[in-house]
Amino acid sequence: MTEAVDWSMASRVAQRVAGSDPLAHSYRAGTLASDIAEFTPLAQELVEAETGWPSASGAARARVVDRAGWVEANIGSFQRLLAPLLDRAGEKMVGPSAYVAPKVAAAEMGVILGWMSRRVLGQYDLLVTEPGADPLTDGLSLTNSGEVVGDPEDQDLVYLVGPNLLALERKFGFSPREFRLWVCVHELTHRAQFTGVPWLRPYFLAQVRELLSAAEPDPTRLFTALGRLAEAIRTGVNPLDEGGLSALFAGPEQRAAMDRLAGLMSLLEGHGDIVMNRAAGDRIPSSERFHEVLSARRSAGGPASLIQKLMGLEAKMRQYEEGERFIEAVEAKHGKAGLDRAFESPDTVPTLSDIRDVDAWMARVGLGKAKASARR
Repeated sequence: MTEAVDWSMASRVAQRVAGSDPLAHSYRAGTLASDIAEFTPLAQELVEAETGWPSASGAARARVVDRAGWVEANIGSFQRLLAPLLDRAGEKMVGPSAYVAPKVAAAEMGVILGWMSRRVLGQYDLLVTEPGADPLTDGLSLTNSGEVVGDPEDQDLVYLVGPNLLALERKFGFSPREFRLWVCVHELTHRAQFTGVPWLRPYFLAQVRELLSAAEPDPTRLFTALGRLAEAIRTGVNPLDEGGLSALFAGPEQRAAMDRLAGLMSLLEGHGDIVMNRAAGDRIPSSERFHEVLSARRSAGGPASLIQKLMGLEAKMRQYEEGERFIEAVEAKHGKAGLDRAFESPDTVPTLSDIRDVDAWMARVGLGKAKASARR
């Protein structure tokens, strides 16, 4: 069977796009790994105290990587996550396409991963490998030959991209130890969400499975997408605002799953930012400045903004702001107990429309209306 993606080529392209940063060899780099090792258990303790969610996976593990290491980790995650879909695609590749298509896919994926590796600071890998588990609901991926994709020792890790952390510390004159703890708290918050809320990880992966199960080559979707693009332009709506090019080519089932995922990710990203600012308290005096700088960096204009829109990352950037506004509105009326309803079960998770209409969500889950003053 033909591999649908030439993963070796994807890695080579990504690493060329990612480039190298001499800061990785600077004097600051010498303390980075030891600081992260020190701050990881502290960040887990602070986050669990703030959220009340002890991790079912035990002690957190963090790994400082360069951009190439981040690329390799994400290629591994994509291989595990996309294995069922890519196996189906590989079975259909015959003739010249069996040679050309995997290389085209590799080039596209390599450019995306390489570009992202220059911006990301940290990431929690939630695809935990568990022998005998379901490929998507429990994180294990199997190829058609029955081979397990992924090393268990490389799972349930928090990755910190060293060159990018060091570059921001130098550019903005950040206190290294404060900034490193701040980033650790943010990433450990995401780990707490997926390991401390029992239903969350299976629910998230189920939505991904729904997207992948509907993802079959269908030429008619091209014409549907072009029609959607033309209609959006006529009505003055930016067709790339809601998920990039992938949203244009999604069918009805995929768009519904994308809406559920967008609502969940807005909740998680907004919650991550708020917990990050609260959990560390006065341990990080510069946290407000860190937050302002990173918010401005997310919304930077110019060519990067276009790339973000094409890739659907612009929508992700808005998730932070919309998620924070949603959480603030709920807490203004019902406190932490009200927000806990959003994490109660899959039925109470806000959709993207709920995130943007907090009163509708509170009515749906049996809470009262938010105070008008809670909106911004």
